[in-house]
Amino acid sequence: RKSKITASRKLLLKSLMLAKAKEEWEQEIVDKQSEKERYLSERITPLHTSGLSLSQLQDLCRELHEKVEIVDEERYDIEAMSGMEGRKKMFDAAKSPTGQ
Repeated sequence: RKSKITASRKLLLKSLMLAKAKEEWEQEIVDKQSEKERYLSERITPLHTSGLSLSQLQDLCRELHEKVEIVDEERYDIEAMSGMEGRKKMFDAAKSPTGQ
């Protein structure tokens, strides 16, 4: 059975498809970066420290430190929950006599 498309035409189409995929991938990267910048600009307010006294700066640092601790705890909890299944499988494998 003969192919209806020549090898050179097939190669040309493949290279065109790869070029189009590369363009879309690059555009996706740009879109993700702009979305990230937009999201961060909405969520994060600029930090104004000029004109603050020493005690106000210390209070601000304490407040920011508390927020960082909360985020770190949440991140740790998420990582622990997502890794729970993998660790359970490792422990089960270690308990089995064959190690599998």
